Amino acid sequence: FLNAMADKPVKPLKPVTKTADPIISQIGDFRRYQLFYFFLILLCKFGTGWHTLGHIFLAAPTPQSCLTANVTDPCSDECAETESTIITEWDLTCDHKQLASLSQSIVMLGVLLGSMIFGMFADRFGRRPSFLVACFMQLITGLIVCVSPYFWFYCLLRFLVAFATAGTMTISFVLLMEIVGPGKREIVAILYQIPFNIGHASLAVFAYFIREWRWFQFGITIFSAVFVIYICLVPESPRWLFTTGKLDQSIKILEKIAKWNKAPTDTIRPEIEAAYAALAARQPVKKGTVLDLFRTPYLRTKTICMANNWMVTCMVYYGTAQYVSKLGGNIFVSNLIAAIVGVPGTCLCVPMTKFLGRKRTLLLSHGLSAAGLLLLACLSGQAEMVRVACATIALFGASVTFPNIYLYSGELFPTVVRSNGVGLCSMIGRVGSIVAPLICDLDSYGLWIAPLIFGVFSILAIVGTVFLPETRGAPLPETLEDGETFGRKRKAQQ
Repeated sequence: FLNAMADKPVKPLKPVTKTADPIISQIGDFRRYQLFYFFLILLCKFGTGWHTLGHIFLAAPTPQSCLTANVTDPCSDECAETESTIITEWDLTCDHKQLASLSQSIVMLGVLLGSMIFGMFADRFGRRPSFLVACFMQLITGLIVCVSPYFWFYCLLRFLVAFATAGTMTISFVLLMEIVGPGKREIVAILYQIPFNIGHASLAVFAYFIREWRWFQFGITIFSAVFVIYICLVPESPRWLFTTGKLDQSIKILEKIAKWNKAPTDTIRPEIEAAYAALAARQPVKKGTVLDLFRTPYLRTKTICMANNWMVTCMVYYGTAQYVSKLGGNIFVSNLIAAIVGVPGTCLCVPMTKFLGRKRTLLLSHGLSAAGLLLLACLSGQAEMVRVACATIALFGASVTFPNIYLYSGELFPTVVRSNGVGLCSMIGRVGSIVAPLICDLDSYGLWIAPLIFGVFSILAIVGTVFLPETRGAPLPETLEDGETFGRKRKAQQ
């Protein structure tokens, strides 16, 4: 595809501003190819919202009706369910009620492991092959879920879907971050989250019109068939090729991108070779591992604090989203309202990170989530509208936080361990996602318990954020040495 685009008639070239970033200095900060690439990668993001939050309707609270007017116990053998969900399919009520939440925790366990393992694969074997494997694994396993004959088979396949979905989330973000310059990195990283919000909101629409859970699962999975176009349209990351010493492959891809961007190509080879020589002189190039994130003190501190942010954000977002379904009333309307606020929240994150920076935005959004959740805990006995409003405030704050931590972590970790870093943080984040459904189940002891726990963790995230450096406008760190000094230099300059 890049060859075809490169062979178009030559038009006047637009010189590229030279920066400290050797990749962006060849193809431009954000030109025609990056715009096309951005919309291409966006396609895989819809599925992340569908598959990670589909449990809200796959295991929706199911109304029960008694066949005998004199029977009042909904767990009686004389009572029957009236909706088609996994609850009715395998009778996950009464003594088996906890299995429904357990199935969602298993899904988040899949996201946890998938984030870490696909992150390791992407750093070691390349972004492209790992990304393609994740995309097609999501499609195939998602379709098999539709024909699950047993509950535990369903859990296993949902685990595999989530495992693959985590790979598409982690690697697609890294692919984008490594080809877009710092001038547009904020808006690209943040708008990249919009399809997730749309996916979350559209679940209510899918579930409203598709009441049978197997067809609902089919509906949110079949879209992944579009991923076949990635085989031809997604090249390997030229930055990963450059950092791992595969200069010829990196140069070829950069030349094709530069031609499409109407940028000069005659200086790409000498400048890339010179940049690589300087890189190798500073530190012998090696493929990083997750252990490298903890070898030096400052990089270790940043890794722990960023991982803490991910854990709290995932706990608050997924926990509050599921908690909304327990507030009573119309589950479709409540979830649609709570989910749709994510779109303006994500859009607001763009100017906030650009003008306030990543760190201040993170402090403010965590603060908003904490306020909404603590308010919800205090008003848990109020009317449904009041409780949904408080939960919506918390979700709005989390919707600002989510794209910011993707952007923040993508800029914080050096190239040699960027996928490992983002993958590790995403993995730790899924610990929060795993326990979130179990915390929501504490509503049987009191509706105030879950929002209080989520609110306290939001406050802890604010504390951890204080120790992170600002990354706005800085070139991406490349080596482990850069990862240790990045942030310290900026503090010294300030």
